[in-house]
Amino acid sequence: MRVAYFTESLYPHVDGVSRTLARLFDTLLLRGIDFRVFSPFLPPKEVGWRDRVRVMRYVRFPPYPDYRVSLPYGQRIGEALEEFGADLVHVVSPTPLAYRAQGIARRLGIPVVGSFHTHFASYFRYYGLGPLEPIGWRLLRAFYSRCERVYAPSASIGRELASQGIESVELWSRGIDLAGFSPEHRDPAIRGLIGAADTVPVLLMVSRLVREKDLADLVEIDRILRGRGVRFALALVGDGPMRARLERKLSHGTFAGHRSGPDLARWYASADVFVFPSTTETLGNVVLEALASGLPAVVSDRGGPQDMIRHGENGFIARANDPFDFATHLQRLLENPDLRTRLAHNARASADSRDWHEINGTLLDSYRKVVTRRAHVQPSR
Repeated sequence: MRVAYFTESLYPHVDGVSRTLARLFDTLLLRGIDFRVFSPFLPPKEVGWRDRVRVMRYVRFPPYPDYRVSLPYGQRIGEALEEFGADLVHVVSPTPLAYRAQGIARRLGIPVVGSFHTHFASYFRYYGLGPLEPIGWRLLRAFYSRCERVYAPSASIGRELASQGIESVELWSRGIDLAGFSPEHRDPAIRGLIGAADTVPVLLMVSRLVREKDLADLVEIDRILRGRGVRFALALVGDGPMRARLERKLSHGTFAGHRSGPDLARWYASADVFVFPSTTETLGNVVLEALASGLPAVVSDRGGPQDMIRHGENGFIARANDPFDFATHLQRLLENPDLRTRLAHNARASADSRDWHEINGTLLDSYRKVVTRRAHVQPSR
């Protein structure tokens, strides 16, 4: 089986999508499955699948210059797919590159699957464009209707896609590196940087600092907790256009900026409770990283993170956009060390079953079914 991927997110650009794809490509290499990647990014030389990447011309995405949008026309994509002998095309997001790949694959008789990573339609309301959200869903339906399978990262998002008329949805979950993220990485130096004594719990959030992460709710949650006299230290890891504003409103907090690798793992393990009020997540990789690090998490009841939380066992699920409900659950954790300890143990245990190769193996089984089905319908091309 030969698979061609079309994605705007790839190393060295680091986000949830590029990390997920990197893990998938590691599984493909391990299982001897040939693949090619079409992307505006070229990974560094130490990445084992770098030579399988074909770099597309691109323009930068104005709101977020770190993101690139491919210019797919005139790049002989069809010739490349035929030369490679692709059995399957996987498109990652509804971009011009992905639309172009869908059209070419259809012409060549190659089946197409797609994955849903980012809740684009929900972003409109954060930028004063709420009336456009139904239009966003129409565009997503049109895009994913051209795919024989649509892979959702969580059951909650799968149900939402189905409710929006997107068919043939299957689960492609996410794994976690249990050695990379672990309570064993706790670092007193980081707690010293935060200014938290052993008796003061650290409340952590890891996120891009953008509107669609519901950071206004975080500000209100913090205000409510402090108004109730709850003792804690707040730390935020991540960067983005809202950082300066948040630094003003949360002046007592510690802003660590962007962190990655072992450094990021130490920040997780050095905290005590994780909070993530975002309502726009398709999964919430940061929540999984927090659980693996032994942090009980309080998340929203809207979106993918809720699927990882067993309410009252490894964290709590709060009502979406309800800072008072978030604050109430967080207060229980911040003021009760015994409860934190019990839920921290359960948090780590809940991440144990998420093996990347097993999860990606399920995806590959689905690939084979799609390819076999198309071969029966269309024996040759």
